[in-house]
Amino acid sequence: MTSKGIGLGRRSLLTGAAGAGVAAALTTVATHAASGRADAAPEHTAAAASRRSYPPNWPATAPYGAADTRRDLWPRDDNSFVLPLEPRPQDEELGRVWIRDFYVNCFVVDGRPLYVATGTTRAAGLAAASPWNDGIWVWVAPALEGPWKLADTTGVRPGAAKGKVWSPEFADENTPGRTVVAPWQQYWYDTQFGKRGEVWAPEVHRFRGKWYIVACMGDHSQKVGSFMLVSEGGVEGPYRLIEGNADKPFGDPVAGGPAVAKAGSYFHIDGSFFAEGDDAWLVLHNDLYARFRSDMEDIVPTTGLPAFQQRSYSPEPYREGVYVFKYGGKYYLLQAVWDLASVDAYGSPHNAYTPGAAGAVKYQYDVVAAVSDTFQGPYSERWTVGVGAGHNNVFLDHHGRPWTTFFRTATSGYWADPAHVADASVPGVAQLEWTGPDGNRLYVKRRDIGHGRSQSD
Repeated sequence: MTSKGIGLGRRSLLTGAAGAGVAAALTTVATHAASGRADAAPEHTAAAASRRSYPPNWPATAPYGAADTRRDLWPRDDNSFVLPLEPRPQDEELGRVWIRDFYVNCFVVDGRPLYVATGTTRAAGLAAASPWNDGIWVWVAPALEGPWKLADTTGVRPGAAKGKVWSPEFADENTPGRTVVAPWQQYWYDTQFGKRGEVWAPEVHRFRGKWYIVACMGDHSQKVGSFMLVSEGGVEGPYRLIEGNADKPFGDPVAGGPAVAKAGSYFHIDGSFFAEGDDAWLVLHNDLYARFRSDMEDIVPTTGLPAFQQRSYSPEPYREGVYVFKYGGKYYLLQAVWDLASVDAYGSPHNAYTPGAAGAVKYQYDVVAAVSDTFQGPYSERWTVGVGAGHNNVFLDHHGRPWTTFFRTATSGYWADPAHVADASVPGVAQLEWTGPDGNRLYVKRRDIGHGRSQSD
C-alpha cells in the first residue's frame, strides 16, 4: 500500500527509502514500493530479482489449526533486538520502557528516514496498563538502531511530560469546534476500581501529508472501542479527535466483552489503518473493515460492516490485533492467536490455536498470517509468522527490509513464568524473510534456511 507521505509500515506498508539525503534514491525506492515490489532498494533491478532465489516455505503444521512451535520462528539474539527507547520518569525503577502492543513504522520526511515507535504503556505506580493509564507516548529515531528519543512535544505543551502526544487528561484542551478528548474517553471513577480509563494499541500513520493515530479505549473505559486522531502539526501533534468519534468509537456496539466493561459500552476494538493510493480503510477486530471518507473525518456509513473472506480454523479461536499489510504485490492479513498447550490421550504434547483439550493452558501469543490477491480476500490458509510475536506490526526499514515488532506478553503463558517475566513487555523488533513471489510467505528470519533448501520439522 502506498501513500503520499512517504511511509513504510503496520498494519500498513507505505513506501521504502534507500538512505537519508539521497533524493534520487528515495524517488526510485518510492516507485518500486508503489509497484508492490518487496526489493525496494534501487540496485535491485527486475533482472536481478529474476535471478535471485528465496528461502522455502516450511511444511504446514497438521491438522489445520495446529500451533507451530518450531524454535526457528522465535525472535532470538541472532535475528532480533530490543530497541533502546528513551525512558520516561516512570520507567526509571524498571530501568527500561515497559510496553505492550509495540508498534514501529518508518517514514520519509524532508528526504530523510524518520522511525516512529509507540505502544500500550503504564502509568507510574501501576503494574499494568489498567484500570487506567496516562495516554499515548511516541518515540522517534533517525535509524532503527537509534538513538530513540521521546518525541519533542515541548512546543505543543511547554512544561508537560515530553513524548506524551494524547491522553484522557487533555480534556481541558477541548474548544468549541475542536475536540481533543471526547466525554466517552475521559477518566471516570467507581467504587470497585477507582480511577478508570485506558488507551491501548496505538499506531502512527502518515497519509496525504498528515499524521494520524489509530488507537483503542480499553476495557475499563466508559466506552470501549477504536478511534482516530489527526495531527494539526507534525508527528508530535497537536492531535485532535476526528469528527466521527465525537460521541462513540467506530461502528456499533457489539455483544460480549469482558465483565469489567459497562453494559452496552463494548464496540469493535484494535482498530488498524490500511492505505493504498489515495484511499484508506479501517480494519477492526476480528474480521471487519470500513472505508474512510475522503475527508478522513469518519468511515463511510454502511448497513453492517463488510468482513474479510477467510479460511477459519475449526473451531475459530479468539483473535485480536488484526491488520493488513501489502508486500510483493500481495495482501497479508495478520492476527494474534494464543497457542493452547495440552497433553493428548497418549501423553504427547499438543499445541493448537483452536480450543484445546481439558486443562489446556496458554503457551505463546503468536502472530499468524494469510495471503490474498485482493484486500477483501479470499485469503489463504493461515501459517505462523512468529512464535511469541502476537499483536505485532510489520514495517520496512529505510533500506526496504521487512521487520516485525514483538513485546512478549506477560499476561499468561511462557513470558509470564517467573523465569522469563523480567524479559517480557519489551520494545522488540525481529527480521523477517520473504519466500518470494511463488511462496508468498513471511516468517521471522529462520536459522539454517538456505535459498532453495528446506529444513525438516
